[in-house]
Amino acid sequence: MKYDLNLFPAFMALMEERSVTRAAERLGVTQPALSNTLNRLRETFRDPLFVRERYGVAPTEFAESIFPTVAAALEQFDELVRTQQTFRPAEAERLFTIAANSYVEFVVMPRLVARLRDEAPGVRLRLAPFGDDLTEAGVMSGAAALAVGRVVDQPDTVVVQHLMDEGLACVVRADHPDVGEALDRATYERLKHVNVLPPGRLRAGLFQALDRQGLRREVAISVTHFLAVPEMIAVTDHCATLPRLICRALERDPRLRIVEPPVDLGRFPVEMAWHARHRHDAGHRWLRSVVADTAKTLAR
Repeated sequence: MKYDLNLFPAFMALMEERSVTRAAERLGVTQPALSNTLNRLRETFRDPLFVRERYGVAPTEFAESIFPTVAAALEQFDELVRTQQTFRPAEAERLFTIAANSYVEFVVMPRLVARLRDEAPGVRLRLAPFGDDLTEAGVMSGAAALAVGRVVDQPDTVVVQHLMDEGLACVVRADHPDVGEALDRATYERLKHVNVLPPGRLRAGLFQALDRQGLRREVAISVTHFLAVPEMIAVTDHCATLPRLICRALERDPRLRIVEPPVDLGRFPVEMAWHARHRHDAGHRWLRSVVADTAKTLAR
């Protein structure tokens, strides 16, 4: 039976994006071209495959059933080709999806993008959210090349590499009336706090560190991203306890001031995870080395 293998990347893009517009952008084609490809897929499988919904498209039951098989087959083809290719960063044209938590987006990714600009201008990155679930992040399916953040309970098929350890510091407004050169325990416990709640189980990290030290904290507001913190601190007498590299970036804001917490709150790991299927992919090995070296530079 004859069929066009070029149809299947379109199927994968539609399954993962659930939108013709986003899938077309991801594939670098026009929407009419993708619609034509979808029509050919429907003829091949004799199934609608995707039906319109209010905010995009939804796969049919048949499309859901063949998705794992198609994904596995394409991954095997990709691995077969990549093991025979030499990866030259300066000449490469490739898109990598990285699942990253908000800390990694804020701290690591700007440095990584700047490095790629100089070393691999044809390599593009697509960031996806990462809480602590490697399946949701796309690592298990191959939709994401890497997950970077805090990795817990990884399956045997996933490799985890430690990148660096990070500490914690506090940020207050520059002219805070109650905070001098140092932040003592009584003042810390008396202040109201801005708390960052990342997705997943990682939200317990700072709370556990505070509990270990017997340090109380009155949370006035919880936000979902570090980018929300500076404006809230700048216009209130609140305090935020944040990773040190986040604080280093915020230190450039003249409205803010960084102070040490009243006790040692310990350190937390930043890790990188990928599926073992990528072990022979030269491009993937290069990407891992660049991410690891970028983190190493930041840790210094």
